[in-house]
Amino acid sequence: MTNAIVTPLTQALAEGKLTRAELKELMQRSNGPGLVHLALWLLLLATTTTLVVLAWNSWLIWPAMFVQGVVLVHHFSLQHECVHYTVFRTRWLNDLVGQVCGYIILLPHRFFRYEHCDHHTYTQVTGQDPEQVPMPETIWQYLLYLSALPYWKTKFTEVFRHAMGRLSETEKGFIPKVEHAAVYRDARMMLGFYAAVILGMALTGWWGLIWLWFIPLLLGEPVMRFIRMTEHVGRPTVPQMHENTRTSLVSLPLRFLCWNMNYHAEHHYVASVPFHRLPVLHEKLRDHIFVEKGGYLGAHRDILRQIFARQA
Repeated sequence: MTNAIVTPLTQALAEGKLTRAELKELMQRSNGPGLVHLALWLLLLATTTTLVVLAWNSWLIWPAMFVQGVVLVHHFSLQHECVHYTVFRTRWLNDLVGQVCGYIILLPHRFFRYEHCDHHTYTQVTGQDPEQVPMPETIWQYLLYLSALPYWKTKFTEVFRHAMGRLSETEKGFIPKVEHAAVYRDARMMLGFYAAVILGMALTGWWGLIWLWFIPLLLGEPVMRFIRMTEHVGRPTVPQMHENTRTSLVSLPLRFLCWNMNYHAEHHYVASVPFHRLPVLHEKLRDHIFVEKGGYLGAHRDILRQIFARQA
């Protein structure tokens, strides 16, 4: 006779902090909250774009582009939710918004969906989690990752390799063979789109998208690397999610930007709970998961403490 695996979810259910009826209700999807959040998101994007335009002929364009970039890179958070089909109840809306986000940040949506599925299946399992960010061994490795240079190298290599009809052995493990051709096609379409954008700017002589999109994306990506590290880096590389995943308590503006993905442990336990219900799930599970009350900065203090401890 084998013992049942005790998880934060089963503990909360056993203690009566969460009932199965409540869990079922939390998993209900709706178009309303996602559409409202998306409308506010577009308003924010319009505001940051306006800031860049107003600062066009001064040095203030650089901080304005950085702010624009922080918003742009957070399209990853929206795309991530669309991968789980939890932003909207309507399936095609998730696919459409996810595709648009992917084109903004150079991340083909179909490929990301398959890659992310294995991330949830093998979270923090070295050699099996395709999205695992290794724990930096030195402060220089830590700073290099935050620079986003390795990230962009990987992304560009990935997309060009797919466009040439090649998958790595790891990618062949999580992308079904029947989808290989579609992944190749997606990469070619994305590169064609970027080529068309650049050609269009060259023909018109208006290079504004360089300053409104491309440079801000480069400036903002280190912020996304900073946030992505807080999810799993520094946590044990074991299959147990109450050990390998970190929830970070952050302010309302940051929760808005990341579509509540700071509640990362809760998301990993019940990935079908929509983004707008994760705060409620957090209240039910918070006594049984790893919560970083110091937010993103607290998570990085923990990561740096571990790095310095290793070096010492």
